[in-house]
Amino acid sequence: MQTLQNILYKVRLQQVVGNTAIEVSSIAIDSRKVEKGSVFVAINGVQSNGHLFIDQAIEAGAVAIVCETIPSKTKENITYIEVKDTSEAVALMAHQFYGEPSKKVKLVGVTGTNGKTTIATLLFKLFNQLGYSCGLISTVQNQIGTTIIPATHTTPDAVSLNKLLAQMVNEGCTHIFMECSSHAIHQNRIAGLQFTGALFSNITHDHLDYHKTFDEYIKVKKKFFDDLPSTAFAITNADDKRGMVMLQNTNAKKYVYSLKTMADFKGKILDNALTGLQMIVNEIEVHFRLIGEFNAYNLMAVYGAALCLGEDKYQVLTALSMLTGAEGRFDYIVSNQQIIGIIDYAHTPDALENVLSTIKKLRKGYEQIITVVGCGGDRDKTKRPIMAQTACNLSDKVILTSDNPRSEEIADILKDMETGLDSAAKRKYISISDRKEAIKTAVSLAREEDIILVAGKGHEKYQDIKGTKYPFDDKAVLLEVFEMLGK
Repeated sequence: MQTLQNILYKVRLQQVVGNTAIEVSSIAIDSRKVEKGSVFVAINGVQSNGHLFIDQAIEAGAVAIVCETIPSKTKENITYIEVKDTSEAVALMAHQFYGEPSKKVKLVGVTGTNGKTTIATLLFKLFNQLGYSCGLISTVQNQIGTTIIPATHTTPDAVSLNKLLAQMVNEGCTHIFMECSSHAIHQNRIAGLQFTGALFSNITHDHLDYHKTFDEYIKVKKKFFDDLPSTAFAITNADDKRGMVMLQNTNAKKYVYSLKTMADFKGKILDNALTGLQMIVNEIEVHFRLIGEFNAYNLMAVYGAALCLGEDKYQVLTALSMLTGAEGRFDYIVSNQQIIGIIDYAHTPDALENVLSTIKKLRKGYEQIITVVGCGGDRDKTKRPIMAQTACNLSDKVILTSDNPRSEEIADILKDMETGLDSAAKRKYISISDRKEAIKTAVSLAREEDIILVAGKGHEKYQDIKGTKYPFDDKAVLLEVFEMLGK
């Protein structure tokens, strides 16, 4: 229990009706989760407006309401707090309610379009290897030491996030590594947290269904760095054309990593093969198990963060050389006929291009590259034709299929993808709406040593169709089909 007065400590109040010295049992942003003694915060969300549920929250036992407009009819013995932005207020309140957990650990946030999960996961694995007790908050999963907590969002809502951080602190974590999505930054889910450091991977075409313009998307990512304190470090990718923009207005200590130019953390690829990456990192030669140029960038970001956190460069590189990446990120299997199947989360044009370019470089001779790819429903439609054309440009055969169609018709998504195809691309592709059939067709088309890329879902274990999540695991399906077809 905390007093309302205490948890409102950093919130900018516009009006107060009632008593703030009362005790509150919990903070709720969903009226269905309100219990006796809760403070209910009415969020103006993307899908619903919490102000419409104030009465339900009070009926469920809420003793205080935080809102952007106090109702014209207030109820006796209920405290009403008016603020300008409830999404910011709830984050600040949650941080206070759970004892300011971010101040008790080294909290490092990772943002960017591609690479967030791999960078956060590698940092988590690395610091565990170095002997620390760590927490991970990522798209794939949340983890406290060896305990795995399934993830529903890249970054949880502010109340769940602070509760999770407090749990990590209580269980002895000293370092926490988390992905910070553009949605989370824009919706103030990470407001009030004290970050020890922040990393930027890259920024490419994504989430324009939400941010509307690319400039707005960049500004949201940049806000994360603008809000850092002077005690923090900020690391950016100097090879990304918007990398240096992230550091323009930050008070944090600035560092850059690069494969192509002078940098604080400089890498050079000597060899990129299916056995891994041979690199020179700040004049030290080292072999990594990860594959591809995009992973070379991820490794440089991790190396930089580890040094900024005070670790020894030789111990860091020794530990990093033994690590594997995140599940569903360039995850590969080899069939009995030596057909290579690669599963990757690539769901943006840039990520797909990176993965396919890496595969082309790994190809020894004339092996076919067969790509199975779809696009998610109820998401940015402008990337669909680009995804299809990118797949055809860099593959020998392409099968367009379903991803997570959500509320949209699969046929409509496939039509959107097909509009991007030029005449050469149209000779390379077929559309198969059933994802399992698409994977089966790819395997049946493959000859010995060909390479099949199944893109878009990576670690996900389901397909989201018309509001129902059906079990579906790309890697498991690919293994099953290899066995079924005797390949």
